[in-house]
Amino acid sequence: MPNLRKKLPSANALFVFEAAARCGNFTRAAQELYVSQPAVSRMLARMEDHLGVRLFERVRGGIELTENGRILYRKISEGFNGIEGAIREIEARATGVESVTLSVSTAFTTHWLMPRMNRLNQAFPNVDLRFQLISGRIGGPLIDVDLGMRFLREDEIGENSVLVMPETLLPVCNHRYHETASTEAGREHGDTVIVMDDGERGWHERFGEFAAHGRHPASMLSFNDYAIVVQAALLGQGVALGWLNVVSHWLLEGALLPAEEQVIVTNRRCCLVWPEGRPLRPVAAEVRDWIIGETRADVRAVDSRYPKLGLRGLLGDAGLAIGS
Repeated sequence: MPNLRKKLPSANALFVFEAAARCGNFTRAAQELYVSQPAVSRMLARMEDHLGVRLFERVRGGIELTENGRILYRKISEGFNGIEGAIREIEARATGVESVTLSVSTAFTTHWLMPRMNRLNQAFPNVDLRFQLISGRIGGPLIDVDLGMRFLREDEIGENSVLVMPETLLPVCNHRYHETASTEAGREHGDTVIVMDDGERGWHERFGEFAAHGRHPASMLSFNDYAIVVQAALLGQGVALGWLNVVSHWLLEGALLPAEEQVIVTNRRCCLVWPEGRPLRPVAAEVRDWIIGETRADVRAVDSRYPKLGLRGLLGDAGLAIGS
């Protein structure tokens, strides 16, 4: 440690370097550290001068680590993760309560997790759940969390991720809207299509059953938060694209139903992911397994309630046997 202190301009340089390397941008690192961008730049320049090597290359839109920078970042990340794990273990030993932080969408939290929060608390009475919520499309790096829900391609699933279910889509609406839309007058008037953003404006065209039954979009509601998209469908404002891992609870409760008996299983996979280079703590693994078990139980129940959707066969073709 005495030698390490001599090799750094200050111990704080490690935190500044880690934040800048992870964020890929001095400005974002400064915001995270509650300092100015010039302060970050000066600290890292001092660190490079002290070490006698370049750690970053300035590129358009941000920074990139040099080979030396990548070596240092890898070891600092491992060290910080180990320190964080030790602190959590000490806190858990002192209080008897562990914490698990999830990076998930507001929609998943609102429409899937909240209705079963009592069951989760009963399963984990000594666990504090914390949430890092994403209102738009889920994605991005896992920072200061134990688990994140992400959609991955098959070849992206690795040692730090586990399959929850294939991405499964179906159009959903409430009973009142469905009854109105199914009438001759309703078909003539057309559907109000609820979308999350402009990238989904034509989602209904992927479902041939709409056209087969003479349905067409007449108007559109657009929100930037999928939780609001689902809420609008629950309130009968239109028909929405439903991600089964989010809307399964409402399908089983009868608050939502399939607007058409058609399901699309994509080539993406809904996964629970944890940060690379950091072993998953046992309590986080238990929460992960609980979410997976609950999700697959929902899928089996939806398949039983709506057999014409053919979920069992579609998911089986995608590599997930849902059992009985």
